[in-house]
Amino acid sequence: MSLQTRLPGAWRALSLLLAINLFNYIDRYILAAVEPEVRRAFFAPGDPSAMAKTGMLVTAFLVSYMVLAPVFGWLADRYSRWVLVGVGVGLWSLASGASGLAASFAVLFLTRIFVGVGESSYGPAGPTLIADYFDPSARGRVLSLFYLAIPVGSALGYVLGGVIGKAFGWRWPFYLVTIPGLILAALCVLMREPRKGGKAEKRARGVPLREVLRSLWGNRSFLLNTAAMTAMTFSIGGLSFWVPAYIHEYRGQPDLGAINLRFGAITVAAGLLATFAGGWLSDALKRRLPGAYFWVSGMGMMIAFPLTAAMLFTPFPWFWWMLFGVEFFLFFNTGPANAALVEVTSPAIRSTAFAVNIFLIHALGDAISPPLIGAIADRWQMNAAFLAVSVMIAIAGLFWFAGAKYFVSDSETAEATPHFTES
Repeated sequence: MSLQTRLPGAWRALSLLLAINLFNYIDRYILAAVEPEVRRAFFAPGDPSAMAKTGMLVTAFLVSYMVLAPVFGWLADRYSRWVLVGVGVGLWSLASGASGLAASFAVLFLTRIFVGVGESSYGPAGPTLIADYFDPSARGRVLSLFYLAIPVGSALGYVLGGVIGKAFGWRWPFYLVTIPGLILAALCVLMREPRKGGKAEKRARGVPLREVLRSLWGNRSFLLNTAAMTAMTFSIGGLSFWVPAYIHEYRGQPDLGAINLRFGAITVAAGLLATFAGGWLSDALKRRLPGAYFWVSGMGMMIAFPLTAAMLFTPFPWFWWMLFGVEFFLFFNTGPANAALVEVTSPAIRSTAFAVNIFLIHALGDAISPPLIGAIADRWQMNAAFLAVSVMIAIAGLFWFAGAKYFVSDSETAEATPHFTES
């Protein structure tokens, strides 16, 4: 089936949102790539809590991101999402440049908070804009295209951080993402809201937040999907931040720049293939297998679980192949899981639903996993921490399998109630 658009300008909107999402993840993973240099710049050699402290930079970003996401999600269900996206992209681009200027760890910590503030306005609005532009039959594939930015942007972050950081210092990668981000923010001003003035938007303005939250609390598919994404985000957040340091310091590979380059290449290859394959497979199975979005997501996790544990005991160069397999199956759920969020929530509250999802998956996921893994590594060793992470991957799969039986009824309920009645 071809990808059908239901509104003019859909592909232009997808291209712009994809580019923004790309720079979003480039910025996030530059920090992971240069973490050893940041640690050496701000902490004395032998500091027993240095890794836990640098892990808190991720938490600083994620706490501001997840706390403000519900606020911007509520606004996105009521006002122009493109304006919110443009303001947010501009803010996080400036904050990224300021990260490179930080003269102390406290200032760097503050800049990462402002990066999170900027991204919180974009996270809830982007996927819901795409859902409004494109036909429901193609949502798994279209959202997979949008989320291709995760592996590609993450990989470019590692590569940019590794190569530019090695050549010019850890500050320069942050400088280089600022101008492109500001250009993308300006382009958002030229875009038109796809449902501006529509009934769903007008009626959403009168919906009390407590009614929205009550609706989500009674939505079993939403809750189980969010629980699975939380466990998955805990795992990916911890692994992605610490893998370069793990390979460099615990597995004895000396060249950090080469590590980041190879890790980035693996992330691109595995992420591109898996994200596209997961979206295609879930859309292909959707008509024949009830809850296909959840079954495909759960299957990926259950394969990634043993591969993650095995990877820790695999010698080089076979380690790289095992890492490819882990990343492939971790990315397999990206399109299906987010398409499921769209399908099981009413159009009038989708931005708020995505915002609540963002808050929960980060508050209980990757906001705590990087410093927790760093603290365990400071006290014991990284293998022990990564084994605990692999268990969370299996738990994510179990949640998705449990949610599959509720998906059809919850999506039918969402479709039958496209908006709420004004209070």
